[in-house]
Amino acid sequence: MLDEILGFLDLIQDEGLRAKTREFFVDPPAGFDAPFLSLEVCPAGAYQHHCYVGGLLQHTLSVVRVSLTFCDLVEDYYDGVVDRDVVVAGALLHDVMKCFCYEESDEGGFRTSDFGGRVDHLSLMVGEMVARGFPWDVVHVVAAHHGDVGATKPKTLEALIVSLADLMDSEFNGKLLRAAEYLLRRVGVARPRVDGGEAVMVVGVKAREGWDGLRRLVDGKG
Repeated sequence: MLDEILGFLDLIQDEGLRAKTREFFVDPPAGFDAPFLSLEVCPAGAYQHHCYVGGLLQHTLSVVRVSLTFCDLVEDYYDGVVDRDVVVAGALLHDVMKCFCYEESDEGGFRTSDFGGRVDHLSLMVGEMVARGFPWDVVHVVAAHHGDVGATKPKTLEALIVSLADLMDSEFNGKLLRAAEYLLRRVGVARPRVDGGEAVMVVGVKAREGWDGLRRLVDGKG
């Protein structure tokens, strides 16, 4: 998935912005006195969504793709003018600093680290972007990506697009995981833990084949 991330960087036309954005992925920040997870391992959440190995990169890729679809809709149906450089850079960067906010738990999942419990990923990222001289339009996309529940509300088309894409993917993944966990508990799995792909499989098998099909899947016979 990291290779796919680097591929999306090529969509950024401005060479300076592309180089600044790329630096976060090829040489992630390491100047904090705190442990951190690699981008390939880090989840995008401890429980709510993408709470598994690789969840951060999966969420990031999905947010970029949804954001690009929103760009098409805004331009094609609303006659809007969207700065796609700003959208792509903001979508790629919006959650990167979560690698400092989570740690592996003794139970095999993830939890918020002591550091992450004191300084949130959004504040860390905004500070780092300002220090690195990012354009303010891109900083605003990251600062406002929590939308209506964030400290900063989206004030530009680009920020609104990314915040809605972030909400859409996180809500989809979170509801999907909760549905799969519920179904697995119903067939006797005591503490189900699934990733996004496994959750899609569980929900799909239950819908197509019923409880018997799901039991066969759990027993390794499906």
